[in-house]
Amino acid sequence: MNTMRSSSRAKSFPTEALRAIDAKLLAAGLVPRLRRKTSAAPARFDRTDAEELTRPVSAPARAANGVEWLPVPGWNLPWLCAGFSTRRGGQSRAYCADDAPGELNLGLTADDQRESVLANRRLLAEAVTGSTETPLLSLRQFHSSLIVDASATDATRAQPRKADGQMTAEPGLLLAIQTADCIPVLVADRRRRIVAAFHAGWRGTVKRIVETGVGRMRLEFGSRPEDLIAAIGPGVGACCYAVGEELLSEFESQFAYARQLFHEVYSSEPIRIKYPLLFLTQRAPGHSSIGPSLHLDLIEANRRQLLDAGLKPRAIKIVGGCTNCHTELFFSHRASHGRTGRMMAVIGIRQTQEKRPYSS
Repeated sequence: MNTMRSSSRAKSFPTEALRAIDAKLLAAGLVPRLRRKTSAAPARFDRTDAEELTRPVSAPARAANGVEWLPVPGWNLPWLCAGFSTRRGGQSRAYCADDAPGELNLGLTADDQRESVLANRRLLAEAVTGSTETPLLSLRQFHSSLIVDASATDATRAQPRKADGQMTAEPGLLLAIQTADCIPVLVADRRRRIVAAFHAGWRGTVKRIVETGVGRMRLEFGSRPEDLIAAIGPGVGACCYAVGEELLSEFESQFAYARQLFHEVYSSEPIRIKYPLLFLTQRAPGHSSIGPSLHLDLIEANRRQLLDAGLKPRAIKIVGGCTNCHTELFFSHRASHGRTGRMMAVIGIRQTQEKRPYSS
């Protein structure tokens, strides 16, 4: 009987008392959390199939030297040069068939020849800036939120600097980020002529590298969010990026909107649809690999960081498509099971004497 009375009192706890508690929390600088009924059922994700999450692929431009790359639509500022490489149009033969033309591997991988990679980097610099002599500054990336200020002296270093982002106000340089599924993000200040490039895999995204990078631009160069434009390049899309629940926990620890970045995706393989009984298992529900898988939208995650950093939605361009879907156009670490080349996202401040690149 006493238990029933206690329960009844809890249910009829006076609203005035709750308001008094809220007032004390606010006076202490704390924000009271919303009180709502809890449900025994776990929160649901958007359920869809992979095709509905696929983003379109932009048609690449072809430079006079044969390199195919993706310019950023609408970035017509005369002082700015930027773009995203594809795998087409280079001298590497490490990752293509014997009878195929050479490819544009831009990473110094164990399988490729150093001379071919350096020649490919010169070709990309020529395609984007009009000159093979433009220094291209790469990084030793390690999935961090470390960002460095780049300068011409970096071109003379024996080893690239260790970081996952770089920015500069110095003309005549190409800042480069290497990717093969991770998300490359380029940012430019239209008014102050500052540029930056960021490497955002899931670890860098959780560490808020893009949001941190915009903050650094504001702090060190006086950039204003309303003057910034950004481009998100090709990477593994939500259509293909199946992840474990541990990544959900990582994102939930950092972002209030984390669950909006995840989707439950059902297989659209024809054989599974036609013969579902062939794929039944004796494992308990929720423990089988059959059925919906959890997919993460890294492109949207980085777009949200740009918005949180103060950029307007119209100032953010999404370029390219899913690297895992379009291996004929992009290198993909996931699709190639780890043995693949690297693409580059590049951005720089044009020297006045440089020629504008030609693309057909």
